[in-house]
Order: sequence, then C-alpha cells, then structure tokens
Amino acid sequence: MVDTPNSHGLNKAFGNEDAPMPLFKAWLEEAEITEINDANAFALATVDFTGQPSVRMLLLKGMNENGFVFYTNMNSHKGDDLKGNQRASICFHWKSLQRQVRISGSVSQVSDREADAYFETRDYDSQIGAWASLQSSTMEKRGDFNERLFDFKSKYPKGSTVPRPDHWSGWILLPNEVEFWLSAPARLHERLIYKAQADGAWDQYLLYP
Repeated sequence: MVDTPNSHGLNKAFGNEDAPMPLFKAWLEEAEITEINDANAFALATVDFTGQPSVRMLLLKGMNENGFVFYTNMNSHKGDDLKGNQRASICFHWKSLQRQVRISGSVSQVSDREADAYFETRDYDSQIGAWASLQSSTMEKRGDFNERLFDFKSKYPKGSTVPRPDHWSGWILLPNEVEFWLSAPARLHERLIYKAQADGAWDQYLLYP
C-alpha cells in the first residue's frame, strides 16, 4: 500500500485507502517497529458535566472495522465523563515516524463477554489492581492502597481465577472523523481527513498545514 503514489499528491505513506482503518493499521504496525515504548499509547480527551475537558494517556487494547477499544475502571473520572457524555477524541503521536492520528466519535461500552475475555489475558497483579484501586478517588496514604492489595491477594491467591470486577470494563470509540498527519520541513505538514457518511462510506479531504 505505502509503495503506491497517493492520488491526492501526498506522501506515499498515506496510501489510497477508501476507509481509515486499513491506513491506521498500517501506520500502527510501522510504529510498533520504530517506537521505543508503547506504540499503542494514545491521549483520550473527554468532557465532564460542567463542560470541563480532560485528557490523559491510555493504551489501545483492540481495534476492528468498527473502532478502537480501551479498558478502564468505570467509576474513574474518565468513566464518569464517558457515561455522561458519550463523545470523545483520541490522538496517537509517533515521534519516531513524525506522524499523528486524531480520531473523534462516539463511544459505547463493550459487552461483558468481551470484557471478561480481555480481563483473563491480564497478568495477576493487574487483575488484583483492578479490584484494589478506587481509581481517581482521593487517598490519604499509599499504605491504604497496599492494604487493599494485600486483602484482595488473600481473597484471590495467585494461581486462582480472579473474576472481572463489575466496575471494570471497556469502551469502543466509533470514529466519525479520522485525521492522518505527517510532519514536513518548515511546518508544511501533510494532512488527510476521513469523514464518515450516513451510508457508511468515507469522504476524504486535504487540509492546509
């Protein structure tokens, strides 16, 4: 794909895909080779009930033709934001490739079956942490958390099955707009945007730097 000249006159890295997901997958696969750590890291932006935006880094844990999957404590600040306003934006930045992908859309919760299946793949300490952490709540001292970790390790000893907490699940971001950005000298960057249409097709536009 990347060896074919782009029909818009862009760098061949943009390919000629009719939809954004194949291009994103190709860029992510390249980033997994060149990035030192966590090529699947992205910034998630949400808005709370007062209109205050918030952004934080997460890890992409899955993707399909529909969207991008990540997991969290549903009682965290981001969980509360997403339950109250199911619209969000995410941004991937791969410094080694001088590329960025911005994605906006709506979110929906993954099924219990999907959440259970992913939770089973997590290492033991991460599973226990999902039980012990009152994510985003205030904590008087670190020892309080350590005590909760000890308690849940006693309840679910290593080697036993650790069930998924009801408050821990995943979201899938269903994109309606995806922008691919490639750095260029003198900040004359190349930008390609995909916008979803009602019939399921994607329109493409170029943006000025």
